[in-house]
Amino acid sequence: MPIRIASLTHRIAKNGAMLHKATLDRVHSLGADHEPSEIEQTLAEERRLLKEERAKRQAQAEQPRAKAIDKLVRTHHPQAKEKPKATKEAKATEAKAPKGAKAGKAGKAGPTRAEKSAAKASALDAARRAGKKSAKT
Repeated sequence: MPIRIASLTHRIAKNGAMLHKATLDRVHSLGADHEPSEIEQTLAEERRLLKEERAKRQAQAEQPRAKAIDKLVRTHHPQAKEKPKATKEAKATEAKAPKGAKAGKAGKAGPTRAEKSAAKASALDAARRAGKKSAKT
């Protein structure tokens, strides 16, 4: 049964005082030769349990505690999964693709960013030329 107390020192001291009082009562009434009473035995057992609990807590306090850096080091870094080997069908479709096309862009349609900016520049240049011709006439 765990003992739910913040500080055991005070409890051990109170228990020791009660045990001492019970021992003195027995010695004064019956003499020192008689065996301990039930109260003395229960107090001695409780004192032993309190001391064991204190020793256990002290041993736990001396253990190294987890630090924030340890948590950072221990984080999980997932390993990359192995890619499945290419099948014969996939190799055949790669062979059919034109030389300039990349394997990743085979499914994408539309011009690239560079092609878009080149088209825009040529359109602006054409508009500039068209504007000069109409201004002259």
